[in-house]
Amino acid sequence: MAYIEGDIFWSFIARGSERLPRNKNFKMIMTAMVAAAMPYALYGYETILDFSMPPWFLETADKIARTREVPMDYVVLRPGETLCAARAAERSEGIITDYTPYRELYSAFDEAGRRHIVCNDKGDAGVTAGQIREGLDEGKYRLL
Repeated sequence: MAYIEGDIFWSFIARGSERLPRNKNFKMIMTAMVAAAMPYALYGYETILDFSMPPWFLETADKIARTREVPMDYVVLRPGETLCAARAAERSEGIITDYTPYRELYSAFDEAGRRHIVCNDKGDAGVTAGQIREGLDEGKYRLL
């Protein structure tokens, strides 16, 4: 298995050298991380790209995967908004004390459709992981 933590891609842009507005950097960074995941998948690794990738980006991600003939699944691990805001405020880095600007991003994941969303605020990580594994094995989250 290969695990790619998407947030690391933000660090590839040197502070103070941003040439694009944040929303354009966001799309560029997601494109780069999906492209970086492809070689692992092509060599047979089950590849997890861990990032808050909004549904509006799926068309681009799907094009990247299709050019390589790599099947792609899309799982939205989405706790309730109150829990997300609490976790963001408790981070060790990148603390978000005012979650208001992120509500629109949170709501954007409604477009993913129910079959792609896993919400289990009270269950433990093992139960949630099992739920995701079962859905992957059944093809529930497949995009291609």
